[in-house]
Amino acid sequence: MAIQTSTRITRGALHCMMAWLLMACAAQAMAQQFTPWGWPLPREQVSEKSIAWLKSKEWWPLGVGMVWSWTGQSALNVVMKREGLLEKRGLEAKLNVFNLGSELNEAFIPGRVQVGVTGNLPFMSLVDKHIPVRAIAIITPMLRHSVIVPADSRFKSIKDFKDSNATIGLATRSSSEFYFQMAAELNGIKIGKDVTLKNMGIADQLLMPSGLDAVVPWDPATTMLLSGNSGRRAVSIDESYSYTIYEGSYNVRQELVENVPDVVQAITDALLEASLFIRQNPKKATEYQLEEPSMKHYNPELLLLQTKIYNNMYKPTYLYPQPQFWGEVSETVGSWLYKNRRLSRDLKASDYASAYAPEFMAKSFAKLGWKVPTTPVFLPQGWKGDPKKPPYPAYIVSSDLTVSQPFPEKGDLVKAWTFDGKTYQP
Repeated sequence: MAIQTSTRITRGALHCMMAWLLMACAAQAMAQQFTPWGWPLPREQVSEKSIAWLKSKEWWPLGVGMVWSWTGQSALNVVMKREGLLEKRGLEAKLNVFNLGSELNEAFIPGRVQVGVTGNLPFMSLVDKHIPVRAIAIITPMLRHSVIVPADSRFKSIKDFKDSNATIGLATRSSSEFYFQMAAELNGIKIGKDVTLKNMGIADQLLMPSGLDAVVPWDPATTMLLSGNSGRRAVSIDESYSYTIYEGSYNVRQELVENVPDVVQAITDALLEASLFIRQNPKKATEYQLEEPSMKHYNPELLLLQTKIYNNMYKPTYLYPQPQFWGEVSETVGSWLYKNRRLSRDLKASDYASAYAPEFMAKSFAKLGWKVPTTPVFLPQGWKGDPKKPPYPAYIVSSDLTVSQPFPEKGDLVKAWTFDGKTYQP
């Protein structure tokens, strides 16, 4: 009888314990608050010690650099500024605007800005020059680059440049130049013999001045030319995707990683929160950009489209920087740059991979309950390509999508996450 009584008490206690645990879990779930765009509150704050370190380096306010002519990334930076996402984490920051990534590099190298965005070539140049840089996120992957000719041009494909003596306008030392050089090489076109390259900024390319046979811009200039928003009638005869898997990167100085990692985490959190804000409210993000002096000339509809394409079409986990994959992509680009005396070292995938710092984005994902993806979100299942060997088989291009990739899907979450008033379960 004593044993039976003991068993009943034990079962009762277990039931009470289970009920208590359920209530505790429910209370914890109710206690967790999210912004409408899905960021958990309260936001973590940087330490006073880290702020003092930044001030001792005269990096207060923190200098953040963006490129105005690269609208996909400008949305992230402008939302961070307008929503005060760094300030809400205890940081003071100043947004600095540049024309090109190479110009931003000139400020990043001596430390005049400590945070900034670059395309793949400027980033690789930093690594080559031993500049202490770490990439904490991938931004605007698959940015559209095109070879664009006047609507009445005699050139109908890139192969037509063979023996043509054509003049091509593009920004040298940019991703556009690498794309065209790689496309030319794979199509048997000799630079300096079949075609001549002329260094030209994006603003001048939009004018398509006489004497040029083609220009090679990136978005939004590509879309502006092809849609007639530039006042010119033009057509694309080639796209970049087969020749280069493009990525931009969001970079910090390595000194921040080594001395004030909580500052780097705050930057990463703010960047991801900005991405979620854009996903939830792209129109507001567009309005913010149009209020910037450097961007007020953009067509609002075009800017809204660009904001959606380069921030909302892929799953938001596109931001995670897979070091091995991007290191292998960079090795291909870097080998060409080295052969053409644009880099001083023939760097390998491991050299570039070491310049990424994925641990910060992984921690940001953990706060949201997101699973870190094992492969980039734009690679279809069973993709057979080799990052080191262009031309590449087809992959998912954000500008080709008409609806966003579903998120979250099964396997994307490790805990409950609330976005736009709806709670998703793993």
